[in-house]
Amino acid sequence: MAETTAHPRTPLPPDPSPPPGRPLAARRAALVAAAVALLAVGALLSLAVGSRPISPAHVWAALLHGGDSPDAVVVRQLRLPRTAVGLAVGAALGTAGAVMQGITRNPIADPGILGVSQGAAAGVVFAISVVGVESLAGYTWFGFLGALIASAVVYGLAGRGRGGATPVKLALAGAALAAFITSLITAVLTTDAATLDQFRFWQVGSLSGRTSDVAWQLLPFLAVGLLLCFSVARGLDSLALGEDTARGLGSRTGTVRAVGALGATVLTGSAVAAAGPIAFVGLAVPHAARALVGSGHRSVLTLSALLGPALLLFADTLGRLMLPPSEVPAGVMTALVGVPVLIVLVRRKAVVAA
Repeated sequence: MAETTAHPRTPLPPDPSPPPGRPLAARRAALVAAAVALLAVGALLSLAVGSRPISPAHVWAALLHGGDSPDAVVVRQLRLPRTAVGLAVGAALGTAGAVMQGITRNPIADPGILGVSQGAAAGVVFAISVVGVESLAGYTWFGFLGALIASAVVYGLAGRGRGGATPVKLALAGAALAAFITSLITAVLTTDAATLDQFRFWQVGSLSGRTSDVAWQLLPFLAVGLLLCFSVARGLDSLALGEDTARGLGSRTGTVRAVGALGATVLTGSAVAAAGPIAFVGLAVPHAARALVGSGHRSVLTLSALLGPALLLFADTLGRLMLPPSEVPAGVMTALVGVPVLIVLVRRKAVVAA
């Protein structure tokens, strides 16, 4: 009887493909690193470019060693506070825009949808006409208080009745209050030339003239606002699936909206109070972030907090070069830069609901 020889089974080679989540995580990490590099370039250009061009080497020397040279004075006393305010304002508006689009599930929502910008403007007008405040640092506190009051009124109006503060009710209440506040501001400005003269410099939206005092005032608001916004990232992912589905998953939709709206209000109110109305950062940046990293809000918020200040600093730097020795305000430049970006995203069909 012939013997049968058992051949040893050749082991299968290990599967070289990584786990499904690893490529996506690596891609998101690479995009975040690229956004950080882009932001660093924008900050360096903001410190180096202007009516007095300064080389990167002299910028580093001024930052590290100080000194009394004209270049060091320009960098440390003028451009560094301006850049710091730009970083804070851009991060605040980019993050707030992403949160508001997630809360309202409205792809064209921006940070001012709750009447925050108009509330800040009303606070600044009150500070100028009634209190007599004349400094930008003083405007910040009154502007933030006005933004907070406006947001509270909108949320209170939208929360009445059945269903609570739904996205549609929030948008309608915000639009109504914004129109009402705008009419009040117009009435005051048309009868008070002195207030109009001071208010128009704030209204255009600019980083020019912002001092280190303004930058330091922004820091606590930025920290609190970012903490609140990032704390509801998972809840925003649930909201994106629909109200009923989110509740079925155990998400407290009312709490998510309230905490997210509070965080967005803190960020937007402080940013608008410090720099004036800055257009398109809060609208365009979240869409760019979603086009790059998908719909997960933790990644979207992170990238928005990096791309927002990058866009603002590049726009502000470009505004210094367009009409030397004068400057085009950052609020104008962000619209000029942000509109083409948004058009490109729309043409690529990259603008999606939050």
